[in-house]
Amino acid sequence: MFGTRQAQVSTDEEAINELLSRGVHEVIPSQDSLRALLLSGKQLTIKLGIDPTGANIHLGNTVPLLKLRDFQNLGHRVVFIIGDATGVIGDTSDKDSERPMLTSEQINENLATYVRQVSTILDKKLLTVRKNSEWLLKLNYAEIGEHANVFSVSDFIARDNIKRRLDDGKRVSLREVLYPLMQGYDSVAIQADVELGGSDQRFNVLAGRPLQEKYGQAPQHCLLFSLMPGTDGDKMSKSRGNTINIFDDPNNMFGKVMSARDEVVEQFFISATRVPLGHIETIMSGHPKDAKLTLAEELVRMYHGTSAAVEAREQFEKTFARKDVPDDVPEVSVGAEGLMDAVVAAGVVASKTEYRRLVSDGAIRIVRTDEKLSEHALPPYGEVIRIGKHRFVKITK
Repeated sequence: MFGTRQAQVSTDEEAINELLSRGVHEVIPSQDSLRALLLSGKQLTIKLGIDPTGANIHLGNTVPLLKLRDFQNLGHRVVFIIGDATGVIGDTSDKDSERPMLTSEQINENLATYVRQVSTILDKKLLTVRKNSEWLLKLNYAEIGEHANVFSVSDFIARDNIKRRLDDGKRVSLREVLYPLMQGYDSVAIQADVELGGSDQRFNVLAGRPLQEKYGQAPQHCLLFSLMPGTDGDKMSKSRGNTINIFDDPNNMFGKVMSARDEVVEQFFISATRVPLGHIETIMSGHPKDAKLTLAEELVRMYHGTSAAVEAREQFEKTFARKDVPDDVPEVSVGAEGLMDAVVAAGVVASKTEYRRLVSDGAIRIVRTDEKLSEHALPPYGEVIRIGKHRFVKITK
């Protein structure tokens, strides 16, 4: 499917260096060896597989997809594998319990929109799309046995999450052992030179190397990425329901990004956008709220266009940034003693104990910037402060 034209391979050193470093957690066997391969001028086959375990592609999925686009820009052959066979088995790389098996009907329903979503990031004319059922469902028991012989049971159970489940007395099914073999054989089937994956996929991605050697192929390089946090701070995952999906409504996407923690904004910029790195440094040197607004607008622009991004930002600032702020906000005079003493004395907050609890919950903020205030904060005069959900005061001398 697709792949209707060839591209000229580029050996642009600056582009290659950014490709190997931007958002990259690890390169196996080494960054230097992959750099040498990219500088050789040979057209490489780059592999990424995603199991259709949900109907939507989220920002965590876009990290390797954007990297695939970087490879396309350098003229390499990109193969996007839809895991319709592996998806039935289920990958447990980051799971603390056995993953339920999906039916073929569920898989087909989920993958219906995958190509359309992927095409918002990748150049369809330079993209090859395959389903791994094409080769995995043709294997016989003898061939699967040969693949299994390349690995040991101890290799599998040494993985952190599997060992933890066994130590906790939880069930680990034999079908889970099959998953790395299947993903590894994907690399054999397409003769991959490079495979991309999250850092939690390390074992599965590495499985391709010994299987390729068994079939007389050069073992692939592995490019692994740090995991993207979701809206709840844990790894962004369909099964956790904490995703920011690329086809989310623009206003919904903008709001989800704004709900993320300040400390993940730079990672989002680096891994989920292609804003120039020097520009990211400038953005991050400003106010955290402004950086997050810029990030949210850029992400909406990438998947919905400039007009939708501008409208989403305006809607957010109108609806959320000043949500429920009354017109007649009471004024509180704050002196050197700080905000806590002032609002307690004014009866806005019942006690210093309540104030400290609100501070601990991050529930005392400057409305204009959404900046959290500390216990002894002295906010600028003229600012409106939100205390909890429905209390507001304007700071005066």
